Amino acid sequence: MTKNYKFLFFLILIIALFFRFYNLTSIPPGLYPDEAMNGNNAREALETKNFKIFYPENNGREGLFINIQALFLSFISKNEPWVLRLPSAIFGFLTVLGLYFLILELFLKVKNYKFENDDSNANDFAKKITLFGMFILAGSFWHINFSRIGFRAIMAPFLSVWAFYFLLKALNQNKKIYLYSVFGGIFFGLGFYTYIAYRIMPLLLVPLFYFYFKNYKQNNSLKNFYKIWACFLLTTFFVALPIGIYFLKNPADFFGRTTQISIFNSGHFLRDLTFNIVKTLGMFNFVGDFNWRHNFSGKPQLDPIIGFLFLFGIYVSIKFRKNENFKLINSFVWTWFLLAMLPVVISNEGLPHALRAILMLPPVIILSALGGIMLYEKIIHRPQIWNTPKQKIIRNLSLIMLFIVLINTYVNYFILWANNPNTRDAFSSNYVELGKKINSLPQEVKKYVVVEAEGVLVRGIPMPAQTVMFITDTFLPEKQAQKNIFYILPDKEIPQDGLVFYLK
Repeated sequence: MTKNYKFLFFLILIIALFFRFYNLTSIPPGLYPDEAMNGNNAREALETKNFKIFYPENNGREGLFINIQALFLSFISKNEPWVLRLPSAIFGFLTVLGLYFLILELFLKVKNYKFENDDSNANDFAKKITLFGMFILAGSFWHINFSRIGFRAIMAPFLSVWAFYFLLKALNQNKKIYLYSVFGGIFFGLGFYTYIAYRIMPLLLVPLFYFYFKNYKQNNSLKNFYKIWACFLLTTFFVALPIGIYFLKNPADFFGRTTQISIFNSGHFLRDLTFNIVKTLGMFNFVGDFNWRHNFSGKPQLDPIIGFLFLFGIYVSIKFRKNENFKLINSFVWTWFLLAMLPVVISNEGLPHALRAILMLPPVIILSALGGIMLYEKIIHRPQIWNTPKQKIIRNLSLIMLFIVLINTYVNYFILWANNPNTRDAFSSNYVELGKKINSLPQEVKKYVVVEAEGVLVRGIPMPAQTVMFITDTFLPEKQAQKNIFYILPDKEIPQDGLVFYLK
């Protein structure tokens, strides 16, 4: 294991890079208006030098991701969909790397776990789970998809895994505790600028505090324990303070669309909650998100092989619930899983919902990795298999199954999903084509876009027009006047002095 460890680590990183950056300029096709809205706000921020903490248009969005998109637009002066998606691909790749470090730190307590007849290094068990977890996320259709779309939600798992890695790193060692605590607090605080579902994450600190409090108390080192938490929480507080102040001044933006889709507005709270829980738990192995933007419509969020290992991982975690080495892992992973599920099940829109459940990805991956390695090791260390030709056969079959997972992901995403007409429709490809057609016309010719499509109004114009506005760079009125491109509603009189296009 030791001699192949670095090779496998870099191989998995290459796989993660490939799945997130390959053909990013054309896949996904089109540009969904929500992505375009982000791009238009980012372009406006560059033009006006007004970078916001929170962008209230389009039901409101935390501003960090949009401001980062603006940075990319400043370096790559092209209003192309792939420019808005490039930050997502980078954050997606860095999440795979962050999960590697998080799992390794999390399994620190079980590094000495060994199987009967096992002659491997005592650290190999943790290393195997770490690499396998990294591999699963690298080849996950669910994570790959959102790593290639310009939505801010992709930053939530990225900041989460790095925040908890640094916090665990500080808690697990005596050196550089201030440095790791501060880094953890920075990442954790930045999470509040990403996605609504992230706001539940502070509750995940409870099991960590409880577990390590007991450990530090037994070692008579509570002073260091309090220092770590003080550094972490104070850093988190000051990093998150600006958006906290914003929400205090604008409470309506804090709740935003959440109140509109909440099951608390339903007349059948318990019934809806039960159905939502069943749908959400079933999305991993049975029926996934039906939205073509979020998923290959209706397919489970996990590959069939990984889905089975996820179920086995649940079994393992229950079986080892009383094992001292696994107590931290179980409490941390299950608390994360249940907390991340909460924002999903209390909503009443589009369930199962892969995007809203994106914070569930890290605990699901960890459980799947645990299940996979435990199953493999249990089989291969059986007396009738150990040091026999059967052992080599099982290893080869395992490698073939991993290869099948990658092939399945490639075919499903880059061939079947990417070329499906429903995917093109889901990403409003026709709006991009309209925008490019308008761009090809002489600037002196007046162009009128009649926006017949319905949607949330943004400065008096329905949301779907955002895609055309981004492609033509005409979000701002002065740009519209400069390029002779104007947006009108169907109930207004259409001028006769130019070309007319209908956006339906």
